[in-house]
Amino acid sequence: MTAAPTFFVVAIDGGAASGKSSSARALSERFHLLHADTGSYFRAVTAEFLRQSVSQLDPAAIRGAVAALRLGTRVRGRSAEIEIDGRLPGEAIRSAEVNAAVSHFASNPDLRSALMTYERGQADVARAHGFRGLVMDGRDIGTVIFPGADFRFFLHADPAERARRRANEGLSDAVAERDRLDSSRSTAPLACPPGAISLDTTQVPLAAVVQTMADAIAARFAAA
Repeated sequence: MTAAPTFFVVAIDGGAASGKSSSARALSERFHLLHADTGSYFRAVTAEFLRQSVSQLDPAAIRGAVAALRLGTRVRGRSAEIEIDGRLPGEAIRSAEVNAAVSHFASNPDLRSALMTYERGQADVARAHGFRGLVMDGRDIGTVIFPGADFRFFLHADPAERARRRANEGLSDAVAERDRLDSSRSTAPLACPPGAISLDTTQVPLAAVVQTMADAIAARFAAA
């Protein structure tokens, strides 16, 4: 009989607009988990680097900017929001400029290393705030950040459908190009973790996607 973990980690990976964050938020409510949206972390740092005029083509400049980062976490509701120098990044992270640059900055190994440490630390934040566990979504959660996560999911959908979702949100996002960049980078590329539950969300309502994930989690506890 499988033992139920007293504190558990859910890793959700996938490309842009595949439903990761929406699913993670729903699971966080259902199971009282702290939600960490790592895409927003990379967006926040990208917005900060653009503000500082750090070139995405200058590794030395990025290395220096990474070394100067002072990151913190502010828990609001069930969300672990990133702070840079004590400030929340705000809506700037959804700008067209950030959309165009985030995959380029995210491929930098110095930045990925810094954020890996920060992201792993969100488990301690969740414990300190009394959450039952942590649900984290991104592109390398089940492969790099928490390869031993108790539950691992990989969401994917047709690029045209994902572009439509972004457009419905009022955003312009070259999802196919971001997929190409994220999947081909040498450091922590986007990939389905071995053994993860893979879900095609193209024509599946969000509620059904969440239910499939919730059933897999609940079954583990029922078995105990």
